[in-house]
Amino acid sequence: MPPSSDQRSPFQPPPTTVTDREGRTSTVETYSGDVEPLVAMYTQFDADSRSQGVPPRDESRMREWIDGLLEDGLNTVVRHRDDVVGHAVLIPYDDTAELAIFVRPAYQAAGVGTHLIRGLLGHGAANGIDHVWLTVSRTNRIAMNLYRSAGFETTAHDRGEHEMERSL
Repeated sequence: MPPSSDQRSPFQPPPTTVTDREGRTSTVETYSGDVEPLVAMYTQFDADSRSQGVPPRDESRMREWIDGLLEDGLNTVVRHRDDVVGHAVLIPYDDTAELAIFVRPAYQAAGVGTHLIRGLLGHGAANGIDHVWLTVSRTNRIAMNLYRSAGFETTAHDRGEHEMERSL
């Protein structure tokens, strides 16, 4: 039996077409494809765009990391034209999943992350995920605001990081 209307996730699974604050039209879609479009996106990240050691700087480590995400997780991307400009993943653990989200620097602060996280959470809910958590550096105010806007609440503080979670 399908969930009742009060049990459904407020997030819709991809695909969706969105327009960011810069007027760029992009598509949010689930992803299980090749590693190359993600490598091309992640090579655009400089030191300031990396957090908690990811994405890895070394390309061979980056490829291993991406392979693991594609193999183990539920992946969602944002494409602008032919380029992947955002990637988010839920890695399932027992009855919960860890969330990670990355937006190419040139697309940050334009609303791309908001569309991406909403699509990912819809994808997760459609695949039976009912609880999501993440860690974020306490100095990463932009990310913390994004997570709060998606309904995440801080549940723990530890050495400069916040753990946040929400039910779907």
